[in-house]
Amino acid sequence: MKIAIVGCGNMGMAFAKSFLQYDLVKKENLLLIEKSADRAETLRAENTGVVIETISKHIGEYDIVILSVKPQDFAAVQDALRDVLQPQQVILSIMAGIPIAAIQEKLNHRLVIRAMPNTPAMLGMGITGFSASKELSFAQLLKVDNLINATGRSVFLEDESMLDAVTALSGSGPAYFYYLVKAMVEAGKQMGFEESMATLLVKQTMLGSFHLINNADKSLDDLIKAVASKGGTTEAALREFEGGNLAKTLQTGILAAERRAKELSKG
Repeated sequence: MKIAIVGCGNMGMAFAKSFLQYDLVKKENLLLIEKSADRAETLRAENTGVVIETISKHIGEYDIVILSVKPQDFAAVQDALRDVLQPQQVILSIMAGIPIAAIQEKLNHRLVIRAMPNTPAMLGMGITGFSASKELSFAQLLKVDNLINATGRSVFLEDESMLDAVTALSGSGPAYFYYLVKAMVEAGKQMGFEESMATLLVKQTMLGSFHLINNADKSLDDLIKAVASKGGTTEAALREFEGGNLAKTLQTGILAAERRAKELSKG
């Protein structure tokens, strides 16, 4: 397989390194297009793939072209891409907020997959939702699904509009998690811990709790009850959370993220 990546920021390189790690592509068959001369030089030094700084006709030789530029930069590359793309190539877009139909129109190209990964993909622990244009074959979908799974896990959505919900829930989700961790660390500092100790306590608690969710044969409510004994310390904290409508506030925030994703999708 030959893969070209247009835009080599954090997410583009997370995909590139995962493909190499799982031997899904050879370095000589991985084309990295990076417009920043300084960034391109760094990529050459890392020897991740073949690095070029401008879109050229050679892109037409690749099986899959991944668009990982910032959405606002798509206009700057679309004309050059349209001139070199070949009908059999599959476009995989990880640009937030740009629908499949818009990509098809701007590139005059039918075989388009739109995906929404999240930043844990940089560690091979991401989750990516994706949708595809109806022109793709099952074999082409499977090939791209295998690629995406190198960065973690994937879910296919027949209804592309649900990608706005994926954006709000898992695409933006790491920031919500960090926000809660930061608040817990701050509480630890207020109770007298040094920041490093508070951070260690919270991070290990989060890690262990995740593994319990994944491995314990219990619902989330049951897991909460297992910690919150009647009249105890956990119950006191949960009472404060409920009084401040913490759960409702989190849900309202996530729904606001979905609304914003829909606005961006409409241009």
